[in-house]
Amino acid sequence: MASRDLFRALEIPDYRLLFFGSLAASFAMNMQIMARGWLVYQLTGSEMDLSYVTLSFMIPTVLFSLWGGVLADSYPKRPLIVIGQTLNALATLAMAIIIYTERVTFSDFIWFGFFNGTVLALSMPARQAFVPELVPDRLILTATSLNTSGWNFARIVGPALAGMLIAFVADGDERSYFGVAVVYFVMFSLYLVSAVSMGLLSRRGEVHPRNGNALGEVLGAFRYIRANPPVLGLLVLSVIPFLFGMPLNTLLPAFNHDILGGGADDLGYLISAMGTGAIIGSLYTAGLEGLKRKGFWVVVTCIGWGLATSAFGLAGSVVIGLIAILVVGLLSSVNSSLNRGVLQVQVEPAMRGKILSIDMMSHGLMPLGLMPISYIAETWGVSVALVASGAFFVLLVLLSMVLVPAVKHILRSV
Repeated sequence: MASRDLFRALEIPDYRLLFFGSLAASFAMNMQIMARGWLVYQLTGSEMDLSYVTLSFMIPTVLFSLWGGVLADSYPKRPLIVIGQTLNALATLAMAIIIYTERVTFSDFIWFGFFNGTVLALSMPARQAFVPELVPDRLILTATSLNTSGWNFARIVGPALAGMLIAFVADGDERSYFGVAVVYFVMFSLYLVSAVSMGLLSRRGEVHPRNGNALGEVLGAFRYIRANPPVLGLLVLSVIPFLFGMPLNTLLPAFNHDILGGGADDLGYLISAMGTGAIIGSLYTAGLEGLKRKGFWVVVTCIGWGLATSAFGLAGSVVIGLIAILVVGLLSSVNSSLNRGVLQVQVEPAMRGKILSIDMMSHGLMPLGLMPISYIAETWGVSVALVASGAFFVLLVLLSMVLVPAVKHILRSV
């Protein structure tokens, strides 16, 4: 049944174009994570600087995601997505040229991150809210999990490809500008492919009449969340992982270099191992449409994700690190696929863009967890920081089960 559902979703032409267009963009983003982290750490040697680059990408998520949600519900989604991917392509090309000419500075990564984050915040709600419009209701969780699978497949191949490209071109030169520039030129091509794929969609996307101005729409979305405990509970359990589950991604270059003594190719393998676990998890979740007590499993996988993060922080070799980070990837993927799939079903169609944008905006709170974890890394070491990150993760989930009525509600009723 699960495999039939996967093929049925991909047999829908518009969804297939959306899936492969998103896959191309996911490859670009994951190659960037590896190449950017590698070059920034080689230039500065600072865990805090890695965090500042991530912060430059996340701040626009907080500032602009809500407006992206209003755009997604009020205007056709297809042109919003195409414009976003085209702008990302042009900015990536500019960054590739700057790196190739060896004029890149730390500040270039800051402005590029801010621009990328702004484009993503304004266009991603449209891409996410488009999925339920392209498939029947019974395939929403399947399609959502397939999208997650595509992202995770890009996490497997993209970072490894970027790492091998840098290692091959650099030939031992850790500060190879040319190697990183090659990765950015490839990313530029992938964003162009994504823009073209999205432009071929036959549907433009549903448009829902506004109830007042944009600010009124945003306030109405918050009232909707307050009146719907399952939605609020799922959003709370989406924020916690971004506070203390995601710092691992940012600090991975430092952990690879300082603790494991790995090179660019080893960093690519670690990110790819996380992606391997994640794609297994997301494909498994795609067949769980009939799963009972989905809310309970959202909570359980949150706790498992936190424990696996701490376990990775204790890894003393590349092999152990690969195993631990694979488990992190698997549990994080099951958790996020379940959470996002259930959220899509719980939300009314006219509210999907705005609610998903609030979910995305809440992810912009990641620096609230990342900055103290990065400080711990600078002060006591990156291994201690990751162990602490996982511990805080589990603690917050347990506290939410006791103190947040909406989380108690999804444990009982979703």
